[in-house]
Amino acid sequence: MTISEMFTEFLDTLKVDNADQISLRYGEITSSLNKKFRESESKTANSLQVGSYGRWSAIKGISDLDMLYIMPKSKWDDYKDGKQSQLLTATKDAIKARYPSTDVKVDRLVVTATYANFHIEVQPVFEQDDGSFKYPDTYNGGTWRITKPREEMSAMKEFVAQKNKNLRRLCKMARAWKNKHGVGIGGLLIDTLVHNFLKSTTTYDDKSFLYYDLMGRDFFKYLMDQPDQEHYKALGSGQNVTVKKKFQKKAKKAYELCLKAIEADGTDSAHDKWKKIYGRPFPAKVKQVEEAVSKSLNAWRDTEEFIEDKFPVDIRYNLQLECEVSQQGFREHFLTHMLVHRIPLRANKKLLFTIPNIDVPEPYFIKWKVLNRGAESERKDCIRGQISNDDGFNKRNESTTFNGEHIVECFAIKDGVVVAKDRIDVPIQ
Repeated sequence: MTISEMFTEFLDTLKVDNADQISLRYGEITSSLNKKFRESESKTANSLQVGSYGRWSAIKGISDLDMLYIMPKSKWDDYKDGKQSQLLTATKDAIKARYPSTDVKVDRLVVTATYANFHIEVQPVFEQDDGSFKYPDTYNGGTWRITKPREEMSAMKEFVAQKNKNLRRLCKMARAWKNKHGVGIGGLLIDTLVHNFLKSTTTYDDKSFLYYDLMGRDFFKYLMDQPDQEHYKALGSGQNVTVKKKFQKKAKKAYELCLKAIEADGTDSAHDKWKKIYGRPFPAKVKQVEEAVSKSLNAWRDTEEFIEDKFPVDIRYNLQLECEVSQQGFREHFLTHMLVHRIPLRANKKLLFTIPNIDVPEPYFIKWKVLNRGAESERKDCIRGQISNDDGFNKRNESTTFNGEHIVECFAIKDGVVVAKDRIDVPIQ
């Protein structure tokens, strides 16, 4: 497979595959609000699909959808003076009255309607003369804030044309990377960073799929070189986009993996190296069928499971794993310390994996994956890799039994979607 063929198939795999269902839910909510505030049954009028889906930069598995409902101007006097909470409650009641079985609740800024595998955050707004919107914020007694999604969507559309459609495609590639590596950054920040990168160079103005290996490499180099800052100015609107978690370290790792993948071009290992960056959506090599048959003849069983086969993955939050290494009841080191200082991890150690930091709003539940790699795990027919439940304490006890490059992954699932993840490599010598 050529570079062009690989990335063409990769982008095709990333396409949103439930657009009809999403449109149906958007229409239902719009109809319920039009009925409440305008005595209309329209499923399209007075609503605006915004966020990643509205900018056409979303990928398969998107679970966090955004919608503006444009209120009649005649209703402004009803809510303008400290009645932000009442507006959100009226919005919730309208949706709940029409669709009583739907899980609907009021948040600080929005009304959230939760469905299987995704939720829609509905924001009632009042349109201003300049095309911006006022939306309610109920914090600390209530205030009105301004959002400018149309400017962001227009900037996206205009820049897509200027950059040979590369803007949206690179946005989607970046989302696949953040889902693979648990990078908890929002969609608008991703789109803004991609926009800023392509704006900083003319190299890819007339390039397409054949150069996406290099474009991805250069994008990750751009990310890793970014200075630490609390926010960026969003494309189009110029409004602040908050940086919730630093991304430079994981971008540096992706850049280094890109170098290895590019160096392996034309070899059988190239596909696997790109998969380490972009995850399972990246196409496998052509020989995979023959290898699957060969693997079935091995003495060991391939028991590895993949979280993507069980839940949609849409990373929006951050989760940090840590591992305490002990022997005979005495703690020796944290595994991250050992890896940084190249202290070898020997057999017969006890490992306690914990989650010291997680910012996923409750409720959520945790699942684990422990994968053994190497000749010894295959000889013992013990590669494991099954997705298993947490015991209820956000902890996992393991031991270093035999040599190999082992992996422990942790997943936080909320409303049926993987929203945060992390992994630790466990090299036992």
